[in-house]
Formats: sequence, C-alpha cells, structure tokens
Amino acid sequence: AGGTAIEVRTAADLESVDGLIIPGGESTTMLKLLDAENLFEPLQNFGKHKPIFGTCAGAILLASEVTNPAQPSLGLLDLTVERNGYGRQIDSRIASIDLEGKPAEAVFIRAPVIRRVGPAAKVLARYLDAPVLIEQGRHMVATFHPELTKDDRIHRRFVEKVEAHANGESVR
Repeated sequence: AGGTAIEVRTAADLESVDGLIIPGGESTTMLKLLDAENLFEPLQNFGKHKPIFGTCAGAILLASEVTNPAQPSLGLLDLTVERNGYGRQIDSRIASIDLEGKPAEAVFIRAPVIRRVGPAAKVLARYLDAPVLIEQGRHMVATFHPELTKDDRIHRRFVEKVEAHANGESVR
C-alpha cells in the first residue's frame, strides 16, 4: 500500500515514525506490555498528533470505552467497544462487507463489536448492522484483520492519511 514499515518497541521508535498500526492480538496482554515498557503515555501522546490505525485488539486499545470486561484504553476515538463481541475463537469467521461500494473480505478472529459510535466518528463499513471499520480524524479502526486478505484498500487509505498528515495537510 506504500510507505515503509518498521517495528516500534520504544518511545524513541515512536518519534521516528509518521503513523502507526496497532495490530490484533490480546488487548490485556498489550496493555501489560505498554505498562511494562512505559509506552502507554507516549503512545497516547503520539495519537494526539499523528495517525494510528488499530485492527482488532488495536481497535480496543484506541476506543474511549471498553466493555466485557472494562479495561483501560488510549481513548483516541469516541467509541464503545465490546471485547470478543462476536464470540470465542471457534466463532471466528470470514465475512463479506461492503467497502467503497465493492465487496471485501473481512477476517474476524475473536473480534470486538463496536457498540457505540460518537458523532465525530465516521462508519466506513458494517457487518451484521454493526460498524466494523471507522475513521475519526487522523485515526482508523477495524474490528477485523485486513492484513489477512489480498485487498489493500484499507491500508492504502491509512497510508494516504499518514502521508497527508506528514505533509501538513488537514486529515479528516
């Protein structure tokens, strides 16, 4: 989709990038690692100035409210997210969603469900009537794993946001 990807593990690494993708995984484990590495606050500050795209667990970390159970989050998007909202591992699935008027595959693995979308957030795609792809300002979240398909439209959209922001353009 463009751009150069590097692994980010430290606050110094964060300072060297124009945008960040927080991948899927286990959000409580990610929180423990952010705490252990003293990265929670630097990541929150990064998000106040630069674009972040969170997929699955990354979406949970970016939301303003998390349920099932409640847990801390970065609070960068005005969303309420329910962890494992579609069920357990056995309930994981590949589904078809509408993306920019064309079908796209969405891989849901123990995926969260977005239960509330704030007025500043824009729903880009839905599955079973629930929002699954959201953007708010410079940030994006997906409750599924777009990296597991060959369709690069979502990543391309995020890279365009990063490039526009890096060039000083307004990102909405």
